[in-house]
Amino acid sequence: MSEESANSGGSGGESTLTVLLAGGVNLAIAVMKLIAGIITGSGAMLSEAAHSVADTITEVLLLTALKRSARPADRVHPFGYGKERYFWSLLAAVSIFASGAMFALYEGVSTLFGHGEAQSTSPLSYIVLAVAFLLEGTSWVQAVRQVVRESKAENQSLGTYLRLIDDPTPKTVLFEDSAALIGLLLAFGGIGLHQLTGSEIWDGVASIAIGLLLACVAYLLGRTNRGLLVGRQAHPRLVRAIRDHLSGAPEIEAVVDLQTMLMGTDQVLVCTRVDFDDSLGAADLERACVRLASELTEQFHDVTEVFIEPVPRSDPELRATVLARYGDVAERWSNFRSPQ
Repeated sequence: MSEESANSGGSGGESTLTVLLAGGVNLAIAVMKLIAGIITGSGAMLSEAAHSVADTITEVLLLTALKRSARPADRVHPFGYGKERYFWSLLAAVSIFASGAMFALYEGVSTLFGHGEAQSTSPLSYIVLAVAFLLEGTSWVQAVRQVVRESKAENQSLGTYLRLIDDPTPKTVLFEDSAALIGLLLAFGGIGLHQLTGSEIWDGVASIAIGLLLACVAYLLGRTNRGLLVGRQAHPRLVRAIRDHLSGAPEIEAVVDLQTMLMGTDQVLVCTRVDFDDSLGAADLERACVRLASELTEQFHDVTEVFIEPVPRSDPELRATVLARYGDVAERWSNFRSPQ
């Protein structure tokens, strides 16, 4: 566990590189798509231009997230500013929906019902889409490299890593770049079918499909950041490791309760209630708490704050509180047991 935490230490710099590359690519692509969309009047091309504008705004928000979340703790925010990354990443998800999905859906409906501008087919559209696909592919490869490298460092499958990730930045870039590549294929298909059939319906259908795709991506990213902002527990493997470490301490008879929360990327708050050996004196108890907190922060680099509360495991109110939170399932909290 300590090894995987250490490996995550350099993710901040790589996240910045991933975001900067994606931002530069999206800005260049947005300009190309907008010019081609204005010249051809293609709804699908204009939808893709809005898509790239949304992605560019997203990268600006992600850069803001990386910078502001790195500020040190102060008197007003004693636990630091780590959750700023989640807030700005949530705004990035909203931007994808508001700037990209809504415009694409509007453009598609306007085209289908004949309220859009007259459209023409031009080789320019195909050239722009091809160049955009190559540029987006470059950004996508960088995002894939980062998440694959980090998932391997933590010995997790890619799906598990993305589901439990505490840094939404590479996930956001990966999802938006994947959506961008799929959107380009949809635009290519819509423009191509429009040229083959002479019907603008296909262009409108492609725009609507792009809008729905962006709405789906925005929802998935919004759900991820909502969970992180509300306060998600640390990775289950880290929680188990912390529990095992505490249970192995000679002064502790039982770990009664263990709560963790992500305070930011690679920042975990640990609050635990433990039943100490009753033979310990007050001074021994104090030294044990200090030593255990130090051991947890040294062994698990993601752990930044530790609070240890001595409690009697036989207390009925405390027992009811723990069982209400975790359920009356013995194997889920095997350390919470009545005294022999």
